[in-house]
Amino acid sequence: MKCCDSMQFFTRHNLKYFDKMRCLRKRSAVSFLGILVVCLLFMNLYIEDGYVLEGDKQIIRETATHQLNPERYVHSFKDLSNFSGSINISYRYLAGTPLPRKRYLTIGLSSVKRKKGNYLLETIKSIFEQSSYEELKEIAVVVQLADFDSAWCEGMVQDISQKFAHHIIAGRLIVIHVPEDYYPVLDGLKRNYNDPEDRVKFRSKQNVDYAFLLNFCANLSDYYVMLEDDVRCSKNFLTAVKKVVTSREGSYWVTLEFSKLGYIGKLYHSHDLPRLAHFLLMFYQEMPCDWLLIHFRGLLAQKEVIRFKPSLFQHMGYYSSYKGAENKLKDDDFEEESFDIPDNPPANLHTNMNVFENYEASKAYSSIDEYFWGKAPSTGDFYGIVFEKPIKISKIKVVTGTEDRQNDILHHGALEVGEKIVGSKKGRQCTTYLRLGEFKNGNFEITDVEHKVLFDINCMRILVTKSQKEWLIIRSISVWTSQTPNP
Repeated sequence: MKCCDSMQFFTRHNLKYFDKMRCLRKRSAVSFLGILVVCLLFMNLYIEDGYVLEGDKQIIRETATHQLNPERYVHSFKDLSNFSGSINISYRYLAGTPLPRKRYLTIGLSSVKRKKGNYLLETIKSIFEQSSYEELKEIAVVVQLADFDSAWCEGMVQDISQKFAHHIIAGRLIVIHVPEDYYPVLDGLKRNYNDPEDRVKFRSKQNVDYAFLLNFCANLSDYYVMLEDDVRCSKNFLTAVKKVVTSREGSYWVTLEFSKLGYIGKLYHSHDLPRLAHFLLMFYQEMPCDWLLIHFRGLLAQKEVIRFKPSLFQHMGYYSSYKGAENKLKDDDFEEESFDIPDNPPANLHTNMNVFENYEASKAYSSIDEYFWGKAPSTGDFYGIVFEKPIKISKIKVVTGTEDRQNDILHHGALEVGEKIVGSKKGRQCTTYLRLGEFKNGNFEITDVEHKVLFDINCMRILVTKSQKEWLIIRSISVWTSQTPNP
């Protein structure tokens, strides 16, 4: 077949695929060449002069074997304009009405009938009970009842409406449903990973459920967090999320993770939800949702996991929604009681220590589960922090060493704060330092700093006061600020 004939052939199939994705009003049949056609959508956006680049052929081969290569896809995926629009679906409002105003955070839940146990009401209760009155003003909870059993849906709506009537009236809680007619084919799907046919159907439908939920929530708020229907929340989780988001201003991210389990506690920008919804629909029969979320993050050029500890959400269900199987998974980083995430204001970080591999200074000044690692430090070595603006500090906490390397701590060191900054932007440093105390057993913590330091703080440094043969891990540096500093 000539090259131009091939292009016409591929284009006709691409148009058919888009028609299916836009409508979804009838059940669509996905052929065994479905994934090939999907990949050609990416390819045709960039093919010119009627020939197929060898690199594009490689993309097709990789996807056909389920190996999504994020670096190869990223540019085409980010620019795929067809993914920016919403999916044409008519949602049924089972409880609540469209939100009168945009919120800060939407919390999305999708629930189906379980053979054993039902945790949805407890999950909704936890969301509201663990939020303050001020926090409730900034959240919206969207529950999608995704089961095709109408009797079960009606029963759940009655229970939800009775228990959470005031939240529905206040516009904080919406319950929706998507009719079965909008779903693609769920029988006879490919059995990837040798999964049983019923499990393939279960996880494929789950992908579609979440796609429809994401599509609905796309314009409700600035951010969206994905939960399961059997989750317990930590106290004031919204305040913690807001503080983390603020700390990431100016940095690029696609997904922030507040739990290490599955797709619990995954935070997204709302403007990314339409693309994520299309992505889940595009590959709905290929793999489980949590795997697809990892690929989505990579396709949008976030290579590393950005996860925060302690976790804000905990899995509480005992029985899975799949066949009622036991599911005892727990997040051991979860803390239910209120905890205070540090502010860690913007700063430039530097050290004169010999850094090991890629464990650079920036990895200690973060809530992410990473750390700085330097080779055996000598007397006078330091880890320095120069704040972008003068600040008032209320509390400082520094932890060195890890559970695996308990001897890689700062055996002899001190913490100092400084003022009177000098130097260029890259080489700024303070001329005067005040010592706040010594490290004990590798850790340092001090409170009421604003009452002990009379000046606005420009710098902070960890100073090695005695050489050691052990290497040094700075696991975390946490800074809490108080009121606005003096002009």
